[in-house]
Amino acid sequence: MPNLWIVAVDLVAILVLTYAVYFRRHRRSEMLLAYIGLNVGVLAVTSVLATSTVGAGLGLGLFGVLSIIRLRSSELAQEEVAYFFASLALGLIAGLQPDPWWIAPLFSAALILVMLLVDSNPKTAGYRRQVVTLDTVYPDEVQLTARLEQLLGGTVRRVIVQETDLVRDMQRVDVRYVVRSGGSPRSALLAATTTRTTTTTPAGLVHRPGDDAVPLGAGTGAGAYASDVPESLRPALRRAGHAAQVPQVDVQARS
Repeated sequence: MPNLWIVAVDLVAILVLTYAVYFRRHRRSEMLLAYIGLNVGVLAVTSVLATSTVGAGLGLGLFGVLSIIRLRSSELAQEEVAYFFASLALGLIAGLQPDPWWIAPLFSAALILVMLLVDSNPKTAGYRRQVVTLDTVYPDEVQLTARLEQLLGGTVRRVIVQETDLVRDMQRVDVRYVVRSGGSPRSALLAATTTRTTTTTPAGLVHRPGDDAVPLGAGTGAGAYASDVPESLRPALRRAGHAAQVPQVDVQARS
Protein backbone atom coordinates (compact mmCIF):
# COMPACT_ATOMS: atom_id res chain seq x y z
CA MET A 1 0.00 0.00 0.00
CA PRO A 2 1.59 3.31 -1.04
CA ASN A 3 2.20 5.86 1.66
CA LEU A 4 -0.40 8.55 0.99
CA TRP A 5 1.66 11.15 2.83
CA ILE A 6 4.50 10.68 0.36
CA VAL A 7 2.04 10.93 -2.53
CA ALA A 8 0.69 14.20 -1.10
CA VAL A 9 4.23 15.53 -0.67
CA ASP A 10 4.98 14.72 -4.32
CA LEU A 11 1.88 16.57 -5.52
CA VAL A 12 2.81 19.63 -3.49
CA ALA A 13 6.41 19.41 -4.73
CA ILE A 14 5.48 19.28 -8.42
CA LEU A 15 3.06 22.20 -8.02
CA VAL A 16 5.77 24.28 -6.35
CA LEU A 17 8.30 23.33 -9.02
CA THR A 18 6.04 24.13 -11.96
CA TYR A 19 4.11 27.19 -10.79
CA ALA A 20 6.39 28.86 -8.25
CA VAL A 21 9.76 28.12 -9.88
CA TYR A 22 9.33 27.35 -13.59
CA PHE A 23 6.33 29.43 -14.68
CA ARG A 24 7.41 32.46 -12.67
CA ARG A 25 10.54 32.77 -14.82
CA HIS A 26 9.76 31.18 -18.19
CA ARG A 27 6.00 31.84 -18.67
CA ARG A 28 5.36 28.89 -20.96
CA SER A 29 1.95 27.70 -19.83
CA GLU A 30 1.68 24.63 -22.07
CA MET A 31 4.64 23.03 -20.30
CA LEU A 32 2.80 23.03 -16.95
CA LEU A 33 0.48 20.24 -18.05
CA ALA A 34 3.41 18.28 -19.51
CA TYR A 35 5.46 18.48 -16.30
CA ILE A 36 2.56 17.70 -13.96
CA GLY A 37 1.26 14.89 -16.17
CA LEU A 38 4.73 13.36 -16.41
CA ASN A 39 5.23 13.54 -12.65
CA VAL A 40 1.86 12.00 -11.79
CA GLY A 41 2.24 9.30 -14.44
CA VAL A 42 5.70 8.32 -13.25
CA LEU A 43 4.47 8.31 -9.65
CA ALA A 44 1.55 6.01 -10.50
CA VAL A 45 3.57 3.55 -12.60
CA THR A 46 6.43 3.42 -10.10
CA SER A 47 4.02 2.78 -7.22
CA VAL A 48 2.46 -0.13 -9.13
CA LEU A 49 5.85 -1.58 -10.05
CA ALA A 50 7.05 -1.29 -6.45
CA THR A 51 4.18 -3.50 -5.22
CA SER A 52 4.29 -6.08 -8.04
CA THR A 53 6.65 -8.78 -9.22
CA VAL A 54 7.72 -6.81 -12.29
CA GLY A 55 11.38 -5.91 -12.15
CA ALA A 56 12.37 -2.32 -11.50
CA GLY A 57 14.77 -2.44 -14.45
CA LEU A 58 11.89 -2.97 -16.86
CA GLY A 59 10.03 -0.02 -15.41
CA LEU A 60 13.03 2.30 -15.57
CA GLY A 61 13.69 1.23 -19.16
CA LEU A 62 10.09 2.05 -20.02
CA PHE A 63 10.49 5.51 -18.49
CA GLY A 64 13.62 6.08 -20.54
CA VAL A 65 11.88 5.18 -23.80
CA LEU A 66 8.91 7.42 -23.00
CA SER A 67 11.25 10.27 -22.11
CA ILE A 68 13.08 10.02 -25.43
CA ILE A 69 9.78 10.03 -27.33
CA ARG A 70 8.59 13.09 -25.41
CA LEU A 71 11.82 15.00 -25.92
CA ARG A 72 11.82 14.32 -29.66
CA SER A 73 8.18 15.32 -30.14
CA SER A 74 8.84 19.05 -29.68
CA GLU A 75 11.82 21.34 -29.53
CA LEU A 76 12.63 22.25 -25.92
CA ALA A 77 15.10 24.72 -24.54
CA GLN A 78 17.87 23.35 -22.35
CA GLU A 79 16.35 24.76 -19.16
CA GLU A 80 13.02 23.14 -20.03
CA VAL A 81 14.77 19.80 -20.43
CA ALA A 82 16.20 20.28 -16.92
CA TYR A 83 12.71 20.85 -15.50
CA PHE A 84 11.51 17.84 -17.46
CA PHE A 85 13.98 15.56 -15.71
CA ALA A 86 13.32 17.23 -12.35
CA SER A 87 9.62 16.36 -12.69
CA LEU A 88 10.61 12.82 -13.62
CA ALA A 89 12.92 12.55 -10.60
CA LEU A 90 10.24 13.80 -8.19
CA GLY A 91 7.84 11.14 -9.43
CA LEU A 92 10.46 8.40 -9.09
CA ILE A 93 11.45 9.48 -5.58
CA ALA A 94 7.86 9.42 -4.35
CA GLY A 95 6.87 6.30 -6.29
CA LEU A 96 9.70 4.14 -4.94
CA GLN A 97 8.47 4.80 -1.36
CA PRO A 98 11.89 4.96 0.33
CA ASP A 99 12.29 3.96 3.96
CA PRO A 100 12.36 5.90 6.27
CA TRP A 101 9.48 7.97 4.97
CA TRP A 102 11.18 11.37 5.44
CA ILE A 103 13.76 10.62 2.72
CA ALA A 104 11.29 11.38 -0.09
CA PRO A 105 10.27 14.84 1.23
CA LEU A 106 13.89 15.70 1.99
CA PHE A 107 15.20 14.85 -1.48
CA SER A 108 12.20 16.49 -3.15
CA ALA A 109 12.78 19.73 -1.25
CA ALA A 110 16.51 19.60 -2.03
CA LEU A 111 15.81 19.13 -5.75
CA ILE A 112 13.40 22.07 -5.86
CA LEU A 113 15.85 24.27 -3.95
CA VAL A 114 18.68 23.47 -6.36
CA MET A 115 16.50 24.26 -9.38
CA LEU A 116 15.41 27.55 -7.81
CA LEU A 117 18.94 28.68 -6.95
CA VAL A 118 20.48 27.75 -10.28
CA ASP A 119 17.69 29.15 -12.44
CA SER A 120 17.46 32.38 -10.42
CA ASN A 121 21.18 33.10 -10.28
CA PRO A 122 21.55 36.89 -10.72
CA LYS A 123 25.01 36.46 -12.28
CA THR A 124 23.52 34.66 -15.28
CA ALA A 125 20.15 36.46 -15.46
CA GLY A 126 21.32 38.97 -18.08
CA TYR A 127 22.87 36.42 -20.44
CA ARG A 128 21.06 35.73 -23.70
CA ARG A 129 21.56 33.62 -26.80
CA GLN A 130 20.24 34.35 -30.27
CA VAL A 131 20.77 33.08 -33.79
CA VAL A 132 20.98 36.20 -35.99
CA THR A 133 20.84 36.31 -39.79
CA LEU A 134 22.63 39.36 -41.20
CA ASP A 135 22.13 40.79 -44.69
CA THR A 136 25.82 41.65 -44.96
CA VAL A 137 28.92 39.48 -44.67
CA TYR A 138 31.41 40.72 -42.08
CA PRO A 139 34.80 39.03 -42.62
CA ASP A 140 36.31 40.99 -39.74
CA GLU A 141 35.24 39.69 -36.33
CA VAL A 142 35.65 43.12 -34.72
CA GLN A 143 33.19 44.69 -37.17
CA LEU A 144 30.85 41.74 -36.75
CA THR A 145 30.90 42.08 -32.97
CA ALA A 146 30.29 45.82 -33.14
CA ARG A 147 27.32 45.35 -35.48
CA LEU A 148 25.78 42.67 -33.26
CA GLU A 149 26.17 44.81 -30.15
CA GLN A 150 24.46 47.64 -32.02
CA LEU A 151 21.55 45.41 -33.03
CA LEU A 152 21.09 43.49 -29.78
CA GLY A 153 21.77 46.27 -27.30
CA GLY A 154 24.19 44.21 -25.25
CA THR A 155 27.80 43.22 -24.80
CA VAL A 156 28.73 40.27 -27.00
CA ARG A 157 30.65 37.55 -25.17
CA ARG A 158 30.98 35.00 -27.95
CA VAL A 159 30.14 34.79 -31.64
CA ILE A 160 29.97 31.54 -33.61
CA VAL A 161 29.60 31.94 -37.39
CA GLN A 162 27.27 29.19 -38.56
CA GLU A 163 26.94 30.10 -42.23
CA THR A 164 28.44 32.58 -44.68
CA ASP A 165 26.83 32.93 -48.12
CA LEU A 166 28.78 35.24 -50.45
CA VAL A 167 26.32 34.75 -53.31
CA ARG A 168 23.30 36.01 -51.36
CA ASP A 169 25.42 38.29 -49.15
CA MET A 170 24.11 36.65 -45.99
CA GLN A 171 25.70 35.56 -42.74
CA ARG A 172 24.14 33.55 -39.90
CA VAL A 173 25.75 33.72 -36.46
CA ASP A 174 25.10 32.27 -33.01
CA VAL A 175 25.52 35.07 -30.46
CA ARG A 176 26.00 34.86 -26.68
CA TYR A 177 25.66 38.30 -25.11
CA VAL A 178 24.80 40.18 -21.93
CA VAL A 179 21.95 42.68 -21.97
CA ARG A 180 23.00 46.13 -20.84
CA SER A 181 21.06 47.68 -17.98
CA GLY A 182 18.16 49.71 -19.32
CA GLY A 183 18.67 48.48 -22.86
CA SER A 184 16.82 46.08 -25.11
CA PRO A 185 17.37 44.79 -28.64
CA ARG A 186 14.34 46.74 -29.91
CA SER A 187 15.37 50.07 -28.43
CA ALA A 188 18.97 49.57 -29.55
CA LEU A 189 17.88 48.78 -33.09
CA LEU A 190 15.61 51.81 -33.26
CA ALA A 191 18.35 54.05 -31.93
CA ALA A 192 21.04 52.61 -34.19
CA THR A 193 19.18 52.72 -37.49
CA THR A 194 17.35 55.69 -39.00
CA THR A 195 14.85 54.75 -41.67
CA ARG A 196 13.47 57.10 -44.31
CA THR A 197 10.10 56.06 -45.69
CA THR A 198 9.25 57.16 -49.23
CA THR A 199 6.07 56.58 -51.19
CA THR A 200 5.53 56.93 -54.93
CA THR A 201 2.11 58.39 -55.65
CA PRO A 202 0.08 57.44 -58.74
CA ALA A 203 0.95 60.81 -60.30
CA GLY A 204 4.66 60.01 -60.24
CA LEU A 205 5.44 62.11 -57.17
CA VAL A 206 7.74 61.06 -54.40
CA HIS A 207 6.51 61.86 -50.92
CA ARG A 208 8.35 61.77 -47.62
CA PRO A 209 6.40 62.03 -44.33
CA GLY A 210 6.46 65.64 -43.14
CA ASP A 211 7.34 67.11 -46.59
CA ASP A 212 5.22 68.50 -49.43
CA ALA A 213 5.76 66.62 -52.69
CA VAL A 214 7.26 68.42 -55.67
CA PRO A 215 6.43 67.14 -59.21
CA LEU A 216 9.27 66.41 -61.58
CA GLY A 217 9.75 67.02 -65.26
CA ALA A 218 8.98 64.38 -67.82
CA GLY A 219 11.60 61.70 -68.26
CA THR A 220 13.59 62.52 -65.17
CA GLY A 221 12.79 59.22 -63.46
CA ALA A 222 13.79 60.53 -60.04
CA GLY A 223 12.08 62.30 -57.17
CA ALA A 224 12.81 65.48 -55.26
CA TYR A 225 11.56 66.60 -51.85
CA ALA A 226 10.31 70.11 -51.16
CA SER A 227 12.73 70.54 -48.29
CA ASP A 228 15.63 69.55 -50.56
CA VAL A 229 14.82 71.97 -53.44
CA PRO A 230 15.94 75.62 -53.30
CA GLU A 231 13.17 78.19 -53.28
CA SER A 232 14.32 79.68 -56.60
CA LEU A 233 13.96 76.36 -58.47
CA ARG A 234 10.47 75.47 -57.30
CA PRO A 235 8.58 77.49 -60.00
CA ALA A 236 10.59 75.74 -62.72
CA LEU A 237 9.72 72.39 -61.23
CA ARG A 238 6.06 73.35 -61.19
CA ARG A 239 6.20 74.31 -64.90
CA ALA A 240 7.96 71.03 -65.71
CA GLY A 241 5.21 69.20 -63.89
CA HIS A 242 2.56 70.93 -66.00
CA ALA A 243 4.47 70.05 -69.18
CA ALA A 244 4.43 66.39 -68.17
CA GLN A 245 0.68 66.67 -67.39
CA VAL A 246 1.30 66.01 -63.74
CA PRO A 247 -1.32 67.45 -61.39
CA GLN A 248 -0.23 70.68 -59.70
CA VAL A 249 0.77 70.32 -56.06
CA ASP A 250 1.07 73.39 -53.90
CA VAL A 251 4.43 73.65 -52.21
CA GLN A 252 4.72 75.39 -48.89
CA ALA A 253 7.99 76.24 -47.27
CA ARG A 254 8.65 74.23 -44.17
CA SER A 255 8.46 76.36 -41.06
